Amino acid sequence: MERALGRTSERSVSSSGGVLDVSRVTWASWGAAVGCTLLLMASTARDTPAYADSGSGYFSEISLASPSTSIRSGNRDSAAQKRRPSSKIADKPEAPPPNKLRPDLPPVSGPWGWRIRKTEWSETDEAGYARFIQAIGNSACQTVHECLTSPDANPLYFDRHPGAVEFFSDCADLPFVLRAYFAWQNGLPLSFSLRLGNHARTGGHKTGLTGNEVVARQDIVGPGPDLRVALKAISDYVTTQHFRSPPHYKGALLPDHYPVAISRDSIRPGTVMFDPDGHVAVVYRVTDDGRILYIDAHPDNSLTRGHFDKEFARAVPTMGAGFKLWRPQKLVGARQQKDGTYTGGRIELAADKDLPLWSDEQFFGSALPRAKQWTDAVFVHDGEQVEFHDYVRFKLAYPGFRYNPIAETRSRIQQICRELGYRLASVDRAIRDGINRKRQPDRLPDNIYATKGEWEIYSTPSRDARIKSTFEQLRDEVVRFLDLSANRPALIDYEGKSLRRDLLAAYREEAEACRVVYVNSAGREVELDFDEIKARLFHMSFNPYHCVERRWGATARSELETCRDEPIKAAWYTAEARLRNQVVRTYGERMGWTLQQMQRPDLDIGMDGPPDVDTLRVLIGVEPAVASSD
Repeated sequence: MERALGRTSERSVSSSGGVLDVSRVTWASWGAAVGCTLLLMASTARDTPAYADSGSGYFSEISLASPSTSIRSGNRDSAAQKRRPSSKIADKPEAPPPNKLRPDLPPVSGPWGWRIRKTEWSETDEAGYARFIQAIGNSACQTVHECLTSPDANPLYFDRHPGAVEFFSDCADLPFVLRAYFAWQNGLPLSFSLRLGNHARTGGHKTGLTGNEVVARQDIVGPGPDLRVALKAISDYVTTQHFRSPPHYKGALLPDHYPVAISRDSIRPGTVMFDPDGHVAVVYRVTDDGRILYIDAHPDNSLTRGHFDKEFARAVPTMGAGFKLWRPQKLVGARQQKDGTYTGGRIELAADKDLPLWSDEQFFGSALPRAKQWTDAVFVHDGEQVEFHDYVRFKLAYPGFRYNPIAETRSRIQQICRELGYRLASVDRAIRDGINRKRQPDRLPDNIYATKGEWEIYSTPSRDARIKSTFEQLRDEVVRFLDLSANRPALIDYEGKSLRRDLLAAYREEAEACRVVYVNSAGREVELDFDEIKARLFHMSFNPYHCVERRWGATARSELETCRDEPIKAAWYTAEARLRNQVVRTYGERMGWTLQQMQRPDLDIGMDGPPDVDTLRVLIGVEPAVASSD
């Protein structure tokens, strides 16, 4: 099948198993971020003592008057087988069961027991944690379990597990899981937040959003619990809501993290990045040219890599978006035993006033005095006002850094290709596990981006939104570089004669190197080149119950001949077009629509048409390049 902007080819295969076609994709595999479960407003505060005995450690709680609520497919046997966060809040939040207001963490003395040998994290411990995170990011591990058990990803600790274990994390848990694992390995105490309530309103915004206040914490002190039980407790209690604390926090119990200034001292391996749309990542490296590289985890336990860009948006300060460091913790009141370990005590967290790296700069701007409203924030670098993401890049890069449009464009296309590889693996998993052969449910989940069960594990709406957004950013960046070349050349590093021509050459070279090969329902390979992917980007189904052909955006009758979807699934595919056109992940929006509701044009569902993502058309001069506003 031929198309004006791309092509597909089909060939038969008989062997099983799949590979990453390294002959075509040779760069390091770090890429997409996808959504994770978002629990909107965590749980209910109770009247309990400030410090209650909780078996292994202390349980801290406070009462509130108003609690809140080419990349190749592996499925060769298939023939046999958002930009602004929403302000809407779910009506019935998920929370721990009433009889599980705190986890059961009994002390154990076996090899998995958490032995406390230090009372606080020293600078040496923090440096060791940074090296631990950086090793994971620099490796090729692809699941959280692999990252902690591989000698390449975890050279210091991979062989120090007393017995069988299966490490797991999704996106919200990842910073806590990695922090807890390192603390256990090094005999360090740890405290983490359990439950949340509404934070009192603070300044800097005009909406009713107040962010979250911690109303219960869990301290892990000696004699400690089994690490595996502690990690399960983290998974059960921690959600993305635990990162939604305002910069000027007023709660009695402190949050786990605090906002920092934009500098290489504060943005380093181990720094947490929170996307207000509901995703969490961990920085593993900052390059010399200021690019922030991160790792993130997903509900299927996969671990991926990416770099900070406009997907991580600024938002109302109370949403808690941005860069955060772990708040220093100190064990007090403990007793040291003859063997050097500590028992008892409680953990105190450092207040904002005692944190030299604390800053509200990323919320209210770099100019002094700070803006009163976050929307009025001004970011200035070398005397010039710049957009926030440019400010971050300039602040972290070597002195005199300027954008190289050619290198940036190449990097963006390579990023898209890596993300397509992650999507390929996700779709493969759904086909391999037979989800496409199951009956289509009668209605969508309450929110397609934040749910549980099969949809959370096998669907790809968040991942697809990320890919679409990156295509859109590629086009916008090319338009911006052309504008900067003409109007602000001091901000870019280019000495050629025609930026448009050189960008086009770079685009074509990188696009040619990126191809996806999926296996259709008849067991034959179908190859899609980069421009074909772009052409069908908003046709690719995120619905895990659809055939693989629709998952990869097939619309031509010849390609759909092998699809075995029954008519009801085809009807769902057509009805979901408006949701596929949507780039912003609307986590707060109530969905749960039936097919009949999806088919109603009067309902406000998604977008009627897709945005323009055609970078090639900009470069070949079919339309004028118009600079986008910051």
